[in-house]
Order: sequence, then structure tokens, then C-alpha cells
Amino acid sequence: MTSAVDVVVVGGGQAGLAAGHHLRRQGLDFVILDADAAPGGSWQHMWDSLHLFSPAEHSSLPGRLMPAQPGEAYPDAGHVVDYLADYEKRYNLSVQHGTRVDAVRRNAGQLMVEADTGTWRARAVISATGTWSRPFLPATPGREVFTGRQLHTVNYRSPADFAGQRVIVVGGGNSGAQIAADLTLDGHVNVTWVTQRPPRFLPDDIDGRALFDVATARRRALEEGRSDTGGVASLGDIVAVPPVRSARDAGLLSVRPMFTRLTADGVRWDDGSHSGADAVVWCTGFRPALAHLAPLNLRGPRGHIPTDGTRVLGEPHLHLLGYGDWTGPASATLIGVGRPAREAAHQIARQLST
Repeated sequence: MTSAVDVVVVGGGQAGLAAGHHLRRQGLDFVILDADAAPGGSWQHMWDSLHLFSPAEHSSLPGRLMPAQPGEAYPDAGHVVDYLADYEKRYNLSVQHGTRVDAVRRNAGQLMVEADTGTWRARAVISATGTWSRPFLPATPGREVFTGRQLHTVNYRSPADFAGQRVIVVGGGNSGAQIAADLTLDGHVNVTWVTQRPPRFLPDDIDGRALFDVATARRRALEEGRSDTGGVASLGDIVAVPPVRSARDAGLLSVRPMFTRLTADGVRWDDGSHSGADAVVWCTGFRPALAHLAPLNLRGPRGHIPTDGTRVLGEPHLHLLGYGDWTGPASATLIGVGRPAREAAHQIARQLST
């Protein structure tokens, strides 16, 4: 069965919902196809202790403030899921959950979106699939011989899964620091935190509000032809959220340089010494989930798809939304995705009216 709409949005997380909000305001006919069976995007898959970097009022999608969570200065992931589910319902966004998009192809000047529930003919497509479904694992020597448990950030839930075990946490970003803190503060896990370079903590008074302001200032500087301020990366890599501060200040977040290889029962360090391990948690980041766009042959050097803002240069009827600074400053955040979503919807509306 083939259906026709003005716009197909691929992905029903925060970016897809922000896009839907602005497409509705432009009076466009659209559908949002989301692989998850329930609302909430990637937030429904986060680890148990995760909290936002920012207060609720600074973590909102366009048109609807996130309500505060009672007893929590920084809302947890479950609160975000509830907010996104309410947002989807409040604006009556056309989300089809449990629908996986396999491919987007060109056909007679339009785009055909092939999903496991049918095919959609669209005059424009917004890809908002994010990165959570595409975890990155580095090609580390010995990874295939290690007999313990290996998991990525996407699979981590709580310290209870590792009670009494020796766990190595790999990664010097926010997820690495937060998971290492979560495990060490539990007190029942022997944790070793390893990073490629010494971890860079942002000042303790910096949270998501300040980070959004820094990212916005960088965007304005670049738009006005001024020097690149460096954005958030110039300040550090790790937001010192309360659990991270607690573990750090208690001396529990000591860090070691990256090991040289995995062995059957642990890791080998640069000095030749060996440490046993029962599990390794790879907090090594993600890549954009864009396999559904492969039939369009858009990737340039190093696999990058060139864009002007959110619009893909090689396919003007396609927009990418919510993949970080690549497609808009802070666009991978709740508060940051609103502006590029609005710009994408406006561009599409102008394009379809001609």
C-alpha cells in the first residue's frame, strides 16, 4: 500500500516531535514514522539514574514548557518520557509508532519512504532518527577474545547488574563519567575508569542552560563572520552533574589512561601489567543513524552528508534534524532542536508552495 503526504518525518523522538509541531503550524500534511513502540524516543531506553543537565523550564520543546518534576531540580529520564508522550498527544501529532523505515528513494521528483508497514510518497522528508540506535565501538585489540561481558552505554541500566564485579568503564565524555560515578557511588562494584585523554570537567556552575547559551553565541559568531568561539568544546567535555561531583569530590573518580588491549580475562596496560575484569562498559559515543538514506547516495568524503543548515545539498527535498552541531547548534538537545526544526519547516513550506 502506498500513501501520499506533503512531508514524512522519520523518527518520533524530540527532534521529530519538534518538526511535527512546526509543520502543523505551516499547515502541511505530514506523518511521523517512529520505530519505537511507545512515545519517548531514546529517553525511554536510558539508564535508571540519568537526569537532565538543566532544570525543566530550560529543557522544553517549542510551544510547551516542560513541567517541573516534584522533588527534582533536574528531571530524570522517566519525566522526559512523560513530557514527550504528553507533547505528542497535546498537539495531536500524527505519529505511527512501531514503524521502521528501511529506505528512502527518489521517484519522479518525489521521495518514496519504504517502511515495514507500507510505502509513503512524500514531497519532502525530514530525517530525525538521532544516534541512539547506532552505538559506536572502537576497534580495540583483543575485544573478540575477552570472555567477560561487554556492553555499550545503550545497554547499561544500573549498578545492581554488576554487584561484586570488576568493571572497566571506557570513555571520557558525559556518559562515561556518569556511569563511572553511578557504579562507584553504589559501593558494591570495583570500578576502573579509563579515558584516551585526561577528563575535562566543566566548571561546577555550568549546566545545560549555560551550554545552550554558549552554543548559541558560537552560531551567531559564525553567522556574522566573526572568529569561531569554539563553543561548548572550548569549556570542557563533562558536565559536573551532582552525582559526578559527589564521586569526584570523594576521590572515587580516579582515571587511568586507555589500556593497550583486552585479554581473555581482563586488560593489558601500557606498562605491561594486567588487570582482571568481569565486564567492560563502552561509553564511546554514537554515529548518526542514516542507513535508510543509503539509496540516495548522498555521502561525501568520510561518509558525511553535506548540508546547508538542515537541508541536504544533494537532495533539496530532504532535511536532517537533531544530529548535533552538524545540522544546527545544540540540535541534539531538547531546548536546542526547536530553532532548526522551525527553519526546516519554513523552508519546506516555501519550497512546496512554488
